[in-house]
Amino acid sequence: MPLSSQVQQAVATRLDRFISDMRSESAEYGADAVMFLDSAVETLQGGKRLRARFCHAGWSAVARFADRDAPTTDAVWDLCAALEIFQSAALVHDDLIDNSDTRRGRPAAHRSLERQHAGHDWSGDADAFGRSAAILLGDLLIAWSDDLLERAVAEHPHAASVRQIYARMRRDVTTGQFLDIAEESAWRVNPDSSHAERALRVVSLKSARYSIEQPLALGAALAGADVGQLDALRAFGHPVGMAFQLRDDVLGVFGDEAVTGKPAGDDLREGKRTVLIALTRERLDASARRVLDDLLGDPDLDAQQVGALQATISATGALERTEEMIRTYAAEADRALAGARLDNAAVSELRDLARAATVRTA
Repeated sequence: MPLSSQVQQAVATRLDRFISDMRSESAEYGADAVMFLDSAVETLQGGKRLRARFCHAGWSAVARFADRDAPTTDAVWDLCAALEIFQSAALVHDDLIDNSDTRRGRPAAHRSLERQHAGHDWSGDADAFGRSAAILLGDLLIAWSDDLLERAVAEHPHAASVRQIYARMRRDVTTGQFLDIAEESAWRVNPDSSHAERALRVVSLKSARYSIEQPLALGAALAGADVGQLDALRAFGHPVGMAFQLRDDVLGVFGDEAVTGKPAGDDLREGKRTVLIALTRERLDASARRVLDDLLGDPDLDAQQVGALQATISATGALERTEEMIRTYAAEADRALAGARLDNAAVSELRDLARAATVRTA
């Protein structure tokens, strides 16, 4: 079985065990609470387990450099699972903020909760219920993530380092999410020349550090990494994370709905001020730029309008410039691992993960 599949299976097993504990603990809360818990469990289904895979690879790179036969401990799997639960919390809140109806080809959490309200024939506004319940659902998942983190580091010799990195990760991604939504409002009062730089800052905080760099650092810290090992992994993880998010931005505009699970052009309807959009605006005259700005963020964009925007983005060269940035970041990451004091097999796995994260269709 490929290592990535082993990690996914091990994390799924750990999540199942944790969920069983939560069900037992929540049994006294009644049927409505069971529905709430079931909704939380549903968010944990599927996904690429990218953060868990990078966390495990970071641990392996350090632990197996010291001892080739070091066994993967329960603490490692608890930490990997904690990251995946936190990711589910982030997605619940992200879909709510973006008014996204789907996630992984299924109804987004707030839409699923809305349907449950209607299905139970409850009184009041089903949409308002779904949105309020989703806020609480995300909060519950964050609490669960903290619970598993504490299980991972309980009495662990490197607990302080792991907690510090995890706390910074939470602050970074939350701030990055705010800057993301702020940019959808603030872009108009900022110079056009600053838009790409501002979008890249969001990419760094919301995705590059959170999705790749910090999971790598967490796994490495749990294994007792020294400063040099952590520096090498961070120097690798950040550019991979930048390339990963830029690829996500491309898929958000040009992706195939049958593969991504989200409607084609969804980022255009949501009005996301990505690097791709910033680069497009740089090459448009004032008139064309106004047309782009007027269309961007319209939730009712039809297929023809999405196609026209896609054509504009391609014609300005913004798509190819973004692809070149992805290639540059990937090359930077590859160089960062040269000569690092890390396990060779783990380094090979890291390079495979980098390719999977940056050259993908979903």
